[in-house]
Amino acid sequence: MAKRPNEFTEGDLDNLKNGERAGSTAKLGEATTPVKDGIGEFEDPYEDEMESDEDVVEAETASEMDEEEDEDEAMDVDTEAYRISRPQEPLAEGEVLEADPSAFHMLHNMGTKWPCLSFDILPDHLGDNRQTYPATIYLVTGTQASKPKDNEITVMKLSGLSRMKQDPDDSEDEESDSDDDENSDAILESRHIPVSTTTNRIRTSPYSLQNNEYLTATMLETGNVNIYNVTTHFTSLESPGNPVPQSANAPLASLNMHRGVEGYAIDWSPLIPQGRLLTGDNAGKIYHTTRSDNGKFVPDSSPFTGHTSSIEELQWSPAERTVFASASADGTVKIWDVRQKNKKFVLSVDVSSSDVNVASWNPTTQHLLATGADDGVWGVWDLRTFSNAATGGNVSPVASFTWHQQPITSVEWNANDDTVVAVGSADGTVTLWNLAVEEDSEETAASGGGKSGGVGDAPDQLMFEHYCEGVREVHWVKQMPGVVVATGEKGFSVFKTISV
Repeated sequence: MAKRPNEFTEGDLDNLKNGERAGSTAKLGEATTPVKDGIGEFEDPYEDEMESDEDVVEAETASEMDEEEDEDEAMDVDTEAYRISRPQEPLAEGEVLEADPSAFHMLHNMGTKWPCLSFDILPDHLGDNRQTYPATIYLVTGTQASKPKDNEITVMKLSGLSRMKQDPDDSEDEESDSDDDENSDAILESRHIPVSTTTNRIRTSPYSLQNNEYLTATMLETGNVNIYNVTTHFTSLESPGNPVPQSANAPLASLNMHRGVEGYAIDWSPLIPQGRLLTGDNAGKIYHTTRSDNGKFVPDSSPFTGHTSSIEELQWSPAERTVFASASADGTVKIWDVRQKNKKFVLSVDVSSSDVNVASWNPTTQHLLATGADDGVWGVWDLRTFSNAATGGNVSPVASFTWHQQPITSVEWNANDDTVVAVGSADGTVTLWNLAVEEDSEETAASGGGKSGGVGDAPDQLMFEHYCEGVREVHWVKQMPGVVVATGEKGFSVFKTISV
C-alpha cells in the first residue's frame, strides 16, 4: 500500500515560500525505481583490449553520480507532504496517509468504539510544565453512539505515551535512543458512566484539582444539563484497585431550564472556585447557573436573550467575574454582564456572514478573543474596539485567516504561550498558528498585495498542519506545554510537534 506523508511543517513552508515544492516531481503511488540512462553499462567493441584505469574511474564516478541523483529523487518522493486542506490531487486507490515522524516529539492515535463530539483535559497531581516521557494524560469525554442507550461519559487515563523514536544518526546522545521514553507501549484505561443520549459538549471545572472535586458538566442532545462529580472515577484510575461504586455514576444535578431545546454551548467560570456555569441552546437562550452554599446548582429563572439564532459558544472573561462572551449562528459575538437585570447584551459585533461556531478568550492577554466560523475563516478580535460598534463604527479583526476551506470546528489559545492558537476544521486538519510571526511585507507585495491561498502562499503564521479525520474539538494540555489532544471521527490524536 502506497503511503503519503501528511505533516506540513515550517521547513516545508520555507521551501514553498522560496518557490520550491515540498517533495519530488514524481507522483506518489507510482513506481519510483531509479531508471539508468546507460552510464555505467559498457559494451567494448575491442574485447581483446583492456580498459584503462582512467576509463574505469571515470565510468565509476559517472555511475556513482547517477545513483546519488536517483537516490535524491527517491528521497524527495518519500518526503512529499500531502496537503489535506489543500490537496494537490485526490488520494489514489491503495494510497494512505502516513505521518512524518521527524515532525513530532510525540504522536499517538487512539481508536474509540464511538466517536466523541467533545472532551476536556482533567488536571492531575503529576505536576506542571512536564517535559519527560513516557507521559500520562487524563481526559473526560461523552460519546455519540448509534443507539441512545449505548452512550456513556468516559473518564480516561492515557499512560505510557512515548516520544518518537529518533534516528541515531541525528542524535547527539545515541544512548538515549534505547531509553524507556521511546520504547514504552501506550496504555488506555477508562471508567464509564452510562447515559441515555449523546453528549454535545462537556467541560470540567478549572478548580477541580484545587478543590479535589472533579465537577463535569454536560450539554445533552435532549436539552438537559447534567453535572457529575467524577472524582471517584479519576481516583480509581490514578490509584488502580479502587472500585467505583454504582452511586458515583448518578449526576449531582440534572437541570432542565432549556426545556428540551438542544444546545452545544457551556462554560465554567475560571474565577469562581465553588462553581458558576453558563449554558446556551439552539433557541438563542443563555442560562446562568450558580451553586448555593448547600452545594445545589440553581439556574436563573429567566434567560439572557438577544441572539436571533443558536448559541454555539460561551466564554467567561478570564479577568471579570461577571462578564462573558457568546458566539452565535446569527454571525455575531455579544458581550454580557450577569449583573444586567434586563438580561440584555452590553455590546454586539458582526464578525461573520456565516455561523460563528467557536470562540476562545485568551487567558493572559485578556482583551483578545479568537473566533471560528462556518465559512472556514478564523480570526482574532480586540475586545477594546467592540465599543465602536455601539456608536455605529466599524470593528475589524486584528488578524483573520482564510486558510481552511471548510467550517472551523474548534479554536483554542495555548495556555502556555498567548501568541499560539490551535484550530480544528471540518477539512480534517488541526493547524497550529503563531501570531507573533510578522507577515513578510516583501512577499506580500510580490504576490500582489495578498495571499492567494495556494500551497505556495501559506500564511507566515501557519506553523503546522496535522491530519485528524472529522476533527471535532482540540485542546492544549496545560500541564504539558506544547502537547495537543484532538478528537475526531476515528478517535483521539495526541501529539507534540517540533514547531511548538
